[in-house]
Amino acid sequence: MAYLIRGGAFSQLWGTSIKLSSRTRWKVRLCHCSSMSLCHRGSLAYRSPAPLLRHRIPAISSRTLFQDTRLLSDPRRFRTFLGAGIGVRGLSSAFRLVGSIVSRVLKIRYLFLTGAIGGGITAQQTFESWKEKMPDLSWLREYLPDAERLDKIEAGFKRVRSQLSVPDINFKLPEEFPRLRAIREWFDSKPEVDLELFEGFLRDPEFLFPQTDIYTALDTEPPLDATSSYSLLAAGKSVDVSANAKDKVQELQEEVIRLQVRFQREIERLEKENRELRKNLILRDQKNVPKRKIKKSLIDMYSEVLDELAVYDSSYNTQDHLPRVVVVGDQSSGKTSVLEMIAQARIFPRGSGEMMTRSPVKVTLSEGPYHVAMFKDSGREYDLTKESELEALRKEIEIRMKSSVSGGQTVSGDTISLTVKGPGIQRMVLVDLPGIISTVTSGMASDTRDRIQKICRQHMENPNAIILCIQDGSLDAERSNVTDLVSTMDPNGKRTIFVLTKVDLAESNLYNPERIRQILEGRLFPMKALGYFAVVTGKGNTNDGIQTIRDYEEKFFRSSRLFKEGVLKPYQMTTLNLSMAVSECFWKMVRESVEQQADAFKATRFNLETEWKNTFPKVRELDRDELFEKARGEILDEIINLSQITPQHWEEVLNRNLWETMSQYVFESIYLPAAQSDNSGIFNTTIDIKLKQWADKLLPSKCVEIGWSTLQDEFMRLLGGNQSAGHRRDDIFNDLKMAVRDESAKKHKWDEKAEESLRVIQVNTLDDRSVHDKLQWDSAIKFMETAVREKLRQTEEVIREMVGPSRAEQWLYWKTPTPQQIDRIATMKELEKMLQSDIKRRPILSHDELTTVRKNLETQSTDVDGEFIRETWHQLYRRQFLQQSLVTASDCRKGFYYYQKGYEETGLNCSDVVLFWRIERMLQVTCNALRQQVTNNEARRLERNIKDVLDQIGDDKQMLQKLLTGKRVLLAEELKRVRQIQGLLEEFIQALSKEKP
Repeated sequence: MAYLIRGGAFSQLWGTSIKLSSRTRWKVRLCHCSSMSLCHRGSLAYRSPAPLLRHRIPAISSRTLFQDTRLLSDPRRFRTFLGAGIGVRGLSSAFRLVGSIVSRVLKIRYLFLTGAIGGGITAQQTFESWKEKMPDLSWLREYLPDAERLDKIEAGFKRVRSQLSVPDINFKLPEEFPRLRAIREWFDSKPEVDLELFEGFLRDPEFLFPQTDIYTALDTEPPLDATSSYSLLAAGKSVDVSANAKDKVQELQEEVIRLQVRFQREIERLEKENRELRKNLILRDQKNVPKRKIKKSLIDMYSEVLDELAVYDSSYNTQDHLPRVVVVGDQSSGKTSVLEMIAQARIFPRGSGEMMTRSPVKVTLSEGPYHVAMFKDSGREYDLTKESELEALRKEIEIRMKSSVSGGQTVSGDTISLTVKGPGIQRMVLVDLPGIISTVTSGMASDTRDRIQKICRQHMENPNAIILCIQDGSLDAERSNVTDLVSTMDPNGKRTIFVLTKVDLAESNLYNPERIRQILEGRLFPMKALGYFAVVTGKGNTNDGIQTIRDYEEKFFRSSRLFKEGVLKPYQMTTLNLSMAVSECFWKMVRESVEQQADAFKATRFNLETEWKNTFPKVRELDRDELFEKARGEILDEIINLSQITPQHWEEVLNRNLWETMSQYVFESIYLPAAQSDNSGIFNTTIDIKLKQWADKLLPSKCVEIGWSTLQDEFMRLLGGNQSAGHRRDDIFNDLKMAVRDESAKKHKWDEKAEESLRVIQVNTLDDRSVHDKLQWDSAIKFMETAVREKLRQTEEVIREMVGPSRAEQWLYWKTPTPQQIDRIATMKELEKMLQSDIKRRPILSHDELTTVRKNLETQSTDVDGEFIRETWHQLYRRQFLQQSLVTASDCRKGFYYYQKGYEETGLNCSDVVLFWRIERMLQVTCNALRQQVTNNEARRLERNIKDVLDQIGDDKQMLQKLLTGKRVLLAEELKRVRQIQGLLEEFIQALSKEKP
């Protein structure tokens, strides 16, 4: 019925039971009639099978329907009731509510059922995917004993426990042996045996027996059974026992050592297999993801931070306090060999008794699939498994050390950065420092000892630096220099690890177990340390490999009397234990201090940004590299602008520069000497000879020089012309631009063929002596007048300087001539008399004329020498000659007709005009040729040279630092470096937080 009320289909509810209340259940049977439906407003309507026949059914109330139960029990009455038009509006609303509740309940059931099935399938798939990702641990069955074998081991140790008892001899167990009683009580209380603790009991005699006098502690004679004998021998006391008991004790000791060695070898084998597995995993990851950028390892990120801090110079006193392991020791104490054992490769230069470490070497150790090494500033990888590559690496380190030492010094503070990767290498950063010396030998700088100690102090002053103090065990402790230095830098020993090297030599040569015990317990030297280690770094043969040295070290400690007698503890021996302890301490220091260092750089960045905003508020923060790129772009843009200069401008500039340079030579060496002749033929012949000599020897090369200087001047004009065009020129680039111009000028070489072509053109042009038309004649006269007037002006200025201020200047500006100027005035007056008497005098005075002038001046109380008179005469004669040349040019202005017809009887001599016409033509042809060479070839050559110079300056950091300097550059550089360091620190801290400690 609910479906009927909601959906209007009576055919679906035939024989359906509907629960109308909690007490009554009515069964309504309806006929299978498809013509009944529920209208939109809730009333029932009868739809005839015919499409157009439809009867409206009157609405019935739910109360009437429920009161007359026969309507619901009898289908016929119900149909009759419907046909009669009784309304069912109330009934439909009640049944609609019931049907809605039932349908929603059914939906919830289906949702629960579907969710349970889907969740089960998803959980099964997730479990299967996790199961596939889980590593296969079936290989552990080969190494771990089964339950049966463990039961046998437990039974054996219980038998040992039962045998370990105090013998029933007539003596009372004193109170000095409380630990022995504790052992027995511990064995009785433990159902299982702690193998590691039991092994420690057997190897540590002091645990069983304190250092007391056993004979005074016992009431009777020492027992002679095997157990008590072994106890007394383990305590280091001599006791009278039988040889058989001694042999048994020795056998037990050797058995313990053999067990330890066997377990150690098993651990090494497992570590080797682990390294191989890690190597395969790393290679597989690299092979599967070739396109993805390889993620940096944690130690590589940390090493990058240290490299940035090494070249950082803070103006806010932000110190580098990040941890690193600083390896210090006396010279030839074996510190470099210890570092090589940790790095698992002989990577450092070798020498016998001489100083090999001349500068600090920072070695970043990290794990990788292959055993390789590479420098920070080089992309070459050295394969450390090949002896040839090792030799090349050692040679390169030696070369870098020697190149860092300059100025007659022996050691340098510049750090060489090296990265070593390999399977199973402990991750850390070590700095190998030069060995401390006590005496400066010949060949060393006088301050070598002080410089070495200064370098060591600089690295140890870092409060978070781990000091690896290396002490030679084969020498007397009193000869040590490093312990005093370390104790002053770390008096409490909170960051010092002491390493005693060459223990094999100490045992064989200077065997004193008590002294070695005092060293390893920190009671001999005036210093404290976190830990004490004893290592063996070989037999002194520099050709031995790392594996050979390890085998020798293992063999020595296995049979060492120091170990057997309890002087050395197992955790204090071998470089393997040392490297693991140093690595653990290193990462502990890193986790404790890196965030504090990041906060310090964050504060420094804030201070620098505030200073920049206050000092340069309208300028971008460009560091030195960015400024260089900006200047480089401007320079290259202006080179391109050279091609936009018009040919007319090029020729005007070249013509002006050429004439300014060669005018002195034309007047002094060609025009003045030739003008001394009154004959025009001799004048022309002299001009031809001198012009020919000039064009063959000096003129082409001089023109090339002028062309190159003109090209440079135009280029510099373009570089400095942005300011006039409305752009703000940055003066910080001035030194760089001048350096680029000078360096490019040194590299530039004009084409030799161009010079030869110039020579041919100039010779042919100067040979032509025929002025072709009136325009050329007028142009030549104008050129001559301009040149002569300029030269006359220069001459007048020289004469004015010679004679000093005029009378008007003396009265107006209170100037007084010097005695030399007074003598010059008197000399000029005397020489002017000679010029007025003979206008055609020669430019050089004869000896008689000089004597006459000097005598006349002596009568005027003026004493001058001949050279003084010649200088004055030269300027006066030139002035007169130039004045006459101007008169000649004016007279020849209208003489082209007479020149063209060759009428010489007129008395007009215009050879001077022809000379200047030839020179003008030569200048025009030369300017045209130089302009073509500049635009076609030399400008491109200049562009290449400037690019080379810019590349050279960009690669030379020292030169770039010299050319781009100032407060603005330095502040931007520091701000950039601080931001970079802070970013690297934050990236490292984020990666460190993700790694499990």
